[in-house]
Amino acid sequence: MDVAEALACREGLKLARDMKWSKLQSGHLRFECRSIPTSPDRRFLLPDAENSPAKAKPPSSRAGHGLSSLILKFPPNFVRQPSIKARRNRSNIGRGSGGGGRGRQTKARERLGGGIVTDAITTPVVNTSAYFFKKTADLIDFKEKRRASFEYGRYGNYTTIVAEEKISTVMLMALVPAGGHLVTTTDCYRKTRIFIETILPKMGITATVIDPADIGGLETALEKNNVALFFTESPTNPFLRCVDIELVSKLCHDKGALVCIDGTFATPLNQKALALGADIILHSATKYIGGHNDVLAGSISGPEKLISSVRTLHHILGGALNPNAAYLIIRGMKTLHLRIQQQNSTAQRMAEILEAHPKIRHVYYPGLASHPEHDLAKRQMNGFGGVVSFEVDGDLLTTAKFIDALRIPYIAPSFGGCESIVDQPAIMSYWDLSQSERAKYGIMDNLVRFSFGVEDFEDLKTDVLQALEAI
Repeated sequence: MDVAEALACREGLKLARDMKWSKLQSGHLRFECRSIPTSPDRRFLLPDAENSPAKAKPPSSRAGHGLSSLILKFPPNFVRQPSIKARRNRSNIGRGSGGGGRGRQTKARERLGGGIVTDAITTPVVNTSAYFFKKTADLIDFKEKRRASFEYGRYGNYTTIVAEEKISTVMLMALVPAGGHLVTTTDCYRKTRIFIETILPKMGITATVIDPADIGGLETALEKNNVALFFTESPTNPFLRCVDIELVSKLCHDKGALVCIDGTFATPLNQKALALGADIILHSATKYIGGHNDVLAGSISGPEKLISSVRTLHHILGGALNPNAAYLIIRGMKTLHLRIQQQNSTAQRMAEILEAHPKIRHVYYPGLASHPEHDLAKRQMNGFGGVVSFEVDGDLLTTAKFIDALRIPYIAPSFGGCESIVDQPAIMSYWDLSQSERAKYGIMDNLVRFSFGVEDFEDLKTDVLQALEAI
C-alpha cells in the first residue's frame, strides 16, 4: 500500500490493517505465535489477524482488559524469548548500510519487534518514548484513525498507559498570574502553541505572538501589556530559528518580565541560556538528555525562588518522575557529550550536502551561512544540534516517497536519540489541518525534519543520497 492509496481512503476506500485485535468470549485478547522471517528459530507474539473488529484499539487499563491480560493469557505453544543478556546485547547502532554488516542485521531485527516476554511474573517495562511507522502509508492510516498506535510516549505506553505531563505547562501556570500576559514566538512545538492559544485564555492569561527575530514586536508588547513572561524555544521547532537571548533578557528585565528559554534543540552543552541572561531554562529530557528514545521527562533550571514556585504547583498537580525514568536519564547523561559531538558533526556535514543537492529546495540549520540567524547562533551556541529541516523539490507524495526510501532512520516523532528519526511535519504533526491552514504556520507539504543519531556518518550520507535518487 503506497501513500497515494492511503490518501485515497479519505474517499471511502478500505485499507488492510497490519495489526488487528480479536476478543475471546473471556474478554481477553487472543495472540498467536509467528516466526520472524529473518530468524526462523525465534518467535515473537503478534495480534491475531482473524475476526477483528472494525477499529483496532490499544489495550485499555480497565480491569479484565488491561495489559496484564495481554501478558498473562497466552496460547500454550509460545516459545521462550532470548535471555536478558541476549536482549541487552541487541543494538541498532552500527553501520546501517554496510553490505550484510552486523549493524544492519541487528537493526532489522529490532524493527521487526523484540517480542513480549511471556513468562515474566511482573509486567514488562516498555522503555520507548516513540513508536515508529514502517512506511508513510501506515502513518497516514494512523492519522486517519484506521490504525492503532500510541505514536508518542506522551499519548500512551503499554506499561503505564498514562500521558506525560509536559513540565512547561506547570511552569507557565506557576509564573503567569491569572489576568497576566505572556509573549511567545510563532515557530514552536505545536502542542505548546495549542496550550497557549486554547487553555491559558480560560485562565484569563493572554498572549502576544511574534516572529523570533522581531525585537520591535517584543518592545511593543512590553509597552502595551503587563507582560509577566517571555517564553520561546531557541532554536525553534521545526525551522530552527534563534532568539537573541541576551538582548531579549535585557529588554524583558527592564520591564519586570521573566524570560524562559526552551533549549531542547540546543541541548545544555551547545547553549548556556542562563549565562546569557535568561531566568529559566527548560529541556525535554526525553530528547538529547535521555538520548535513547526510552524515557519521558522534562526539566527546568533557574534560581531557587523561581523554581520553588513551580515545584509547589507541580506537587499539587502531580506528574512525578518514577525512579526507573530517573535512572535512565542519569545513564543518558553519562554519554551526552559524546553523542552531542557526533550529532553536531553529522548534522552540520549533512546540512551542507543537502543544501548543495539539486533535489533540495531549502535547508534550515543554524550552522549554515544561509540561515537568517547564523551570526547570532555562532555567538550564543557552541554547536548547532543534530536536527536539520529541509524542503524536498516536490509535493507531499514525492516527499513521502523520499522518506519511505530511507533505510536507516525511523519514521517517528521526537528527536535527539541515538537512532536517527525522520518525519514529514505536514503528516506527522499537522495532518488534521488543511493544506492552507498548515501553510499559515509555514508547514509545507515538502518539509522534512531529520534528527541525526549516532550512526556512522558515511552510512547516513549514503542512505540519504540513495533516497533522493529514488525520487
